[in-house]
Amino acid sequence: MDDFEYHCPAGVHAIPDHLLDLSPDSEIDHDLLHPQPISSEKNVFFFWHSGFSNMHGYTQRNVRAWHRRLSRRGWSIRVIDRLPGSPLNVENFLDVRDGGTFPQAFIDGRIGGDHAPQHTSDLVRFPLLLKYGGIYADVGMMQIGDLDRLWTETIGNPDSPYDVFSNNAGGVETRDLTNYILCSRRNNPFFARCHQLLLALWAEDGGKASTDGMGDSVLLKAVPQTEGDFHFEENGKHYGPAEVSRMLRDYIVQGQVMTLVMGLIDEKGDWNGPEYVAKHIYAIEYMVGSQLINEYTAWNGHRAFELMSLRLPSNGEVETADQRSAREIVEACLSRSFGFKLAHGLIIRVLGQTLGSLWRKHEGSDNVAGTYAHWLRYGIMHWTQDELPQALPFKVAEPLKTGPLLRET
Repeated sequence: MDDFEYHCPAGVHAIPDHLLDLSPDSEIDHDLLHPQPISSEKNVFFFWHSGFSNMHGYTQRNVRAWHRRLSRRGWSIRVIDRLPGSPLNVENFLDVRDGGTFPQAFIDGRIGGDHAPQHTSDLVRFPLLLKYGGIYADVGMMQIGDLDRLWTETIGNPDSPYDVFSNNAGGVETRDLTNYILCSRRNNPFFARCHQLLLALWAEDGGKASTDGMGDSVLLKAVPQTEGDFHFEENGKHYGPAEVSRMLRDYIVQGQVMTLVMGLIDEKGDWNGPEYVAKHIYAIEYMVGSQLINEYTAWNGHRAFELMSLRLPSNGEVETADQRSAREIVEACLSRSFGFKLAHGLIIRVLGQTLGSLWRKHEGSDNVAGTYAHWLRYGIMHWTQDELPQALPFKVAEPLKTGPLLRET
């Protein structure tokens, strides 16, 4: 489809071609599969156990877009894996035999549970950022806003007070960072304490092989728990709100770890989490920042897939109500959302199919020229927003816990 047929929304401008890598996919893939040695903190890390070549097509397109947008601004994009002999195997970046870096279950290759791949990827995030700095993102993360500018003005700027960037699942009174995009320089003190706590949780009961029951650990007792009215049927069994809430706590245990550390005052450990959050965390509200399509479609994955699969009206055609809805979504995402996280994992069991799971099921449906999905992808690669998203104006909150990080209170 000709470029002019996709219009650039207000608040968005074209990226000059010389700042984009517009090489064929095959050349982009070669660069991704043959990484150069790490030479700076401008790193973007993803993780896929079986490597980039074995990822689904729609997530490969996500990662290529990151490379096209950022590589000519000095960023290196790597999909870390666990493939024997791969130059991107995590063992080439971190000591996979070190108990201070990974829990024993990771070292022994026996992480289990219903969502073992997700929790394996959870365990590489903090160590990669602590050692190298940069950005960790899920392969389902579609980056829209100008991350290089955000880095240059905040995290990577020695005169900026900000040390961490992420999304916050709630407003200014909430302390609930998401883990699907995390950004910091190396040796960040917040992520160092988060990783220490996460390892302690995996070490409980003689060493865990999954996150099952981890959300109920006494080490996380101070974390506020939200109860939802979620329930679902699976294999003839009904899971009620209490069971689903427990599943969610176990599934997002890394998020609970970050919440605890944000609310911790540990004088002996020289840590004041509430003060650190107010001074040093650049967090954006997650619904606009990374879930806007779901806000427009009330988390109805089938509706989102239906709208994104529609074709734009041809010249002279009257826009239908559904086309108008799809256009409003694309324009809003491109102009207001810093990114969009394609949801997978436990959410599918609880809420049903998502846009991401349906793009996975219908290979190539996210990349059909003339559709709203393709307009979104085109805009992500060729345009960027005029302004950075506003950070939530965090104030110093009441602590959740006072005392040592690993004390059972």
